[in-house]
Amino acid sequence: MHDVHTIDPAGQNLRAEAERLAALGPAARVMLPGGVPAWSITSDELIRSLLTDDRVSKDARHHWPAFIEGRITPEWSLYAWVAVTNMFTAYGGDHRRLRRLVAPAFTARRTESLRARVQGICAELVDGLWALPAGTVVDLREQLAQPLPLQVICELLGVPVEVRPDLGRAVDGVFATGASPEAAAANYRDLYRVLTELVASKREYPGDDLTSDLVAARDGDEDTGSEGLSEEELLDTLLLILSAGYETTVHLIGNAVHALLTHPSDLARVRSSTASWEDAVEETLRWAPSVAHLPLRFAVEDIAVPGGDVIRAGDAIMVSYAAAGWDLERFGEDAGRFDLTRADKDHLAFGYGVHRCLGAPLARMEAGIALSAVFEAFPNLRLAVRPSELKPVDSFISHGFQALPVVLR
Repeated sequence: MHDVHTIDPAGQNLRAEAERLAALGPAARVMLPGGVPAWSITSDELIRSLLTDDRVSKDARHHWPAFIEGRITPEWSLYAWVAVTNMFTAYGGDHRRLRRLVAPAFTARRTESLRARVQGICAELVDGLWALPAGTVVDLREQLAQPLPLQVICELLGVPVEVRPDLGRAVDGVFATGASPEAAAANYRDLYRVLTELVASKREYPGDDLTSDLVAARDGDEDTGSEGLSEEELLDTLLLILSAGYETTVHLIGNAVHALLTHPSDLARVRSSTASWEDAVEETLRWAPSVAHLPLRFAVEDIAVPGGDVIRAGDAIMVSYAAAGWDLERFGEDAGRFDLTRADKDHLAFGYGVHRCLGAPLARMEAGIALSAVFEAFPNLRLAVRPSELKPVDSFISHGFQALPVVLR
């Protein structure tokens, strides 16, 4: 009988947990919150293999017996991760259909067209920081890392300004895997209330935004190329775009600032132009990926994995990106070290295969602009607390900090 590792719902030491999982092998048996069994995949090589294997699905409705039989309910902290019907959970033809509706908004050309706007938002936020008295302790997560991606994605979706704070908090709740069952269910209801109101508003007053485009597709606009988008798929697609475009970028920016402030020699390389802000973004994505564990996938049939284990049909699979980023076989004995000179920059932080994140170029651009803006504006930027005092977010999915207190100047 293999050891079964119980995942810490609050994710209080993701690095140590990833090391324990990796020690159990490329595929480790784990117990998720609520006593739900799964496999954690920790090997870079095995993740790449499984994420391009047609025998692995993300569709709980068709391929996870626990969900099909009603044993997974909205009170479960991960319910929103498996119950949604969008391209995140779709399989085969459904995935291709749903991805085609969203992909045009995230092409390289469309992303580049947002650069000036991202720079403008970032400049406004940095100006606000400059207005604070010297020596003030500032939460850089609250004042920069959070508002930048929230404003960018909300503008892309046409979310009214007055709704954005509530929506941001509700999306944060989706990642709060340490929440109580009651809090998880309440957050689920609140989130869909806000999304439903947004859709109703766009039906009545459509605009030049992605939500209006998706509403038109749902309602059969001949110009949209609609392929049968249901109301549920519409709402869940909005949730996916919001969560992927907001939460993960918050942590990418925060983790990159933390990494550079705690590795001054690497920050000096960027300042001397022997490394770039883009290098800092890529190494952060490997060393401290915004998503530590991503639930869930399901075996469509039995799959033999290295070491002699067999993932049985219907078993749940969790991809552990944090462990993959620290994979000794892939990145060598110094895999745990932050190093801007690392030659191998091909990480898995944005996924792999057909489900690879569409918004990766936008996230990279936002993070690069934010890093250059804040470090160039505040050359004496430093942490206001010891690194050991920073508190991780209450999640084993998200990899980041609750706050990032700094002194700007």
